[in-house]
Amino acid sequence: MAVRSESWRQIGTRVDVLVSDSELQHAVEAVHSTIASADHAYSRFRDDSELSIVNRSPGRRVAISPTLTSAINTALVAANATNGLVDPSVGRAVRLIGYDRDFRSLPADDTRPLPMRFESVPGWQAIHLDTHALTVRVANGVELDLDSTGKALIVDEAARAAAAVLPATAGVLVSIGGDIKVLGRPPRGGWRIQLSENCDAPSRRGNPTVSIRDGALATSSTTVRRWRRNGHIVHHLIDPRTGQSCGGPWRTATVVAADCVTANAAATAAILLGTAAPGWLSARSLPARLVANDGTITYVNGWPMDIQEPTPRAA
Repeated sequence: MAVRSESWRQIGTRVDVLVSDSELQHAVEAVHSTIASADHAYSRFRDDSELSIVNRSPGRRVAISPTLTSAINTALVAANATNGLVDPSVGRAVRLIGYDRDFRSLPADDTRPLPMRFESVPGWQAIHLDTHALTVRVANGVELDLDSTGKALIVDEAARAAAAVLPATAGVLVSIGGDIKVLGRPPRGGWRIQLSENCDAPSRRGNPTVSIRDGALATSSTTVRRWRRNGHIVHHLIDPRTGQSCGGPWRTATVVAADCVTANAAATAAILLGTAAPGWLSARSLPARLVANDGTITYVNGWPMDIQEPTPRAA
């Protein structure tokens, strides 16, 4: 079964589309279109995005599109499922640590002073979404950031859009920033995915590889989107309880789930949970691979066996 692939950069990250037993072009076009629509709805780096308009309108009810409504609702569901560990109200905290533009535009050493006082984020309960009227109101002081669950939602929706234009005998893998969803008929042996903390890093012989036939895989890590701010190392994973880049024993968490939104939220929550993560993941029957700061690996809930043989990089 032939596998065709195409890669490019969009919304500030790497995008990979792989198709088995079919032509590639229509799937690529479907993924491009899905990403572009989401970017216009909820990029926080575009002044003309709907999300930016909402963030400039605290205390007011704002009419929004079905695309942004779905993204905010997805973020609220994830916040509830993780008891607020994955919280879309972290926007101001993310901006204050310096992540206020596309990551590739950030200086490696940002000399602006860090704020002297951190505090917990307002909390997802301060977001009032009406899914029927297609409106949202955020309380004063709240800024939305949908980067985490929003990217995962794009992966799920892009995979569905690509699968819809392929024949029933074909399969598709969509990876955006290393978060992956597969649909349809996989190639023989499944989709082999080389695990990496950085989706932009080149493939390396000996990197662990897993094979999946259905569902999604997502990784969260404190080792990427990381920079120096006035002498302090900061990264993009914000702990809503403190408003600061999180610490803890894990540097990377990779989770397998039925959909990318669930996998992504669980991976982020696992890093924030620290030593409680294995039990939390097991209680939810989510296979996971946790890498500690010293490189020690913990497997949770039947994680698929790592395949050590070299394999082409899928994401």
